[in-house]
Amino acid sequence: MKIHCKFCCILVIALVFTSGCDWFRESKQVAQEELGPKELLRKYEWFKNASSQLDKKQADIKVYQKRITTMSKGYVDLPRNKWPREDREQYNLWQSEVAGIKASYNTLAAEYNAQMSKLNWKFTNVGELPKGAETPLPREFKPYQED
Repeated sequence: MKIHCKFCCILVIALVFTSGCDWFRESKQVAQEELGPKELLRKYEWFKNASSQLDKKQADIKVYQKRITTMSKGYVDLPRNKWPREDREQYNLWQSEVAGIKASYNTLAAEYNAQMSKLNWKFTNVGELPKGAETPLPREFKPYQED
């Protein structure tokens, strides 16, 4: 009976040790895949591109809003239903474009913020930027576009 118990204990210890080694091996592999230089560069480039796209969307919104404001100033004392048809159509088109850009901005900003919150990204910290980078990327894009 004692031999059988010793054998079971040795078997259990061996199984625990083996599965523990597999767990550490898998953890090491995941860390190498997710935190290796190639993957960090790919992620940095995604964040850099997304940041540039968000900046462009904000600039586009300002351009359209300026056009809308300029057109509206030309008809200050006139209700919209009295504007020339082509101006009403253009105004509506610009309003629609702004709404689409804002929705697109919000989608990309949400993805950016979600990705940024997953890990403590080194390239967002001053002093830990990749070679050649001068300014850290924003940790999140807010506020989302409304109205």
